[in-house]
Amino acid sequence: MDEKDIRILSAIAREGTASPEKLEDATGIPKSTVHYRLNQLRESDVITNDLYDLDLEKVGISITLISEIWAEFEEGYHETVGDKLASVEGVNQVYFTMGDTDFIAIAHVTSREMVESLVEDYEAIGEIERTSSKFAIKTVKDEQNPLNDFDVETLIEELAD
Repeated sequence: MDEKDIRILSAIAREGTASPEKLEDATGIPKSTVHYRLNQLRESDVITNDLYDLDLEKVGISITLISEIWAEFEEGYHETVGDKLASVEGVNQVYFTMGDTDFIAIAHVTSREMVESLVEDYEAIGEIERTSSKFAIKTVKDEQNPLNDFDVETLIEELAD
């Protein structure tokens, strides 16, 4: 990736679109170049989809549940238990972590009943020893695209070939 690729990726994150016309306006890079670069980024799997972001509260999925999960240690448990957690309905993200907690799971659900069901599903996994879940009371930041958390110049300095 070079500076133009990074500027295009940052503009996609900021503008929420991959429209070559809008990216030309946002970056000053000619539309034909943007179009060519987008195709190259797709072919190299840097851009993996064309999904639209949703406002989960407006959809009705307004509860964010963050769960710490402790599991029985055995060889390969991070993959086995991680896969089982990832397959639980409603779970959006699973992280195998270092420190006191083995896994962090994040789920977005519609009701307290769904929270209860989710925790029961966690505890039904044989290798799980215990869980501790928290409701997010207020979302302070939920950036869907981590590129938006950096200044474009920082990204260019760190990532450009």
